[in-house]
Amino acid sequence: MSPHPFLNRLSLAAQLATVLLLGLMAGFFATYSANVNLATLELDGPTYALVQSAFNRNVRHAGFFACFFGPVPLGLVALAAGWSQRRTAWWWLLALTVVAYALGIVLFTRQVNLPLNYLTESWTAATLPPDWASVRAAWNQANLWRSGLSFALFVAGLTGLVLRLQSRAPLSKDRP
Repeated sequence: MSPHPFLNRLSLAAQLATVLLLGLMAGFFATYSANVNLATLELDGPTYALVQSAFNRNVRHAGFFACFFGPVPLGLVALAAGWSQRRTAWWWLLALTVVAYALGIVLFTRQVNLPLNYLTESWTAATLPPDWASVRAAWNQANLWRSGLSFALFVAGLTGLVLRLQSRAPLSKDRP
C-alpha cells in the first residue's frame, strides 16, 4: 500500500528531526564525557560539588528539554505517519532506535544520572561526604554509557534514514 503523500512527508520530516536531535544529543553527551568530565577529575571535592551542581542546574532549560526528549515524540510521529510502511527496514530500525532512546537514555537518566545530580546539588563544602569521588566516578561512568549509546542510536537513525531514502523510486532520466 502506497503511503498518502501528506503522511509520507510528515513522517519523513519527523524522521529527519528525530535524527537531527539524536545527533545533537550524541554530541552533547560526547562533549561532556570527553571534556567536562575530564576537567572535573582535576577538581577538589568542594570545587567539584560547586561546578557539577552549576552544570546540572544550568542545563535545565527549554532548548535542552526539547533536544533531550524530542527524539521520542518526533520518532513516534514518524512511525505513526509512516505506518503503511511498517514492513520496511527503515521503519523497524527507527522503531528500535526510538525505544532504545526512551529506555537507554531517558529512563536511564531518570534512574541513574538524576539521583546523582540531586545528591551533588545537596553538597556544600561543609557537608561534602567522604565518598564524593566515587559519586563523581559513578556519574562520569553513567554519562559515558549515555555517550556510547546515543552515538550508536544516532548512527542507527542515520542508517534508517538512508534506507528510507534509498527505497524511494529514482527519478526518471526523462524528467527535466
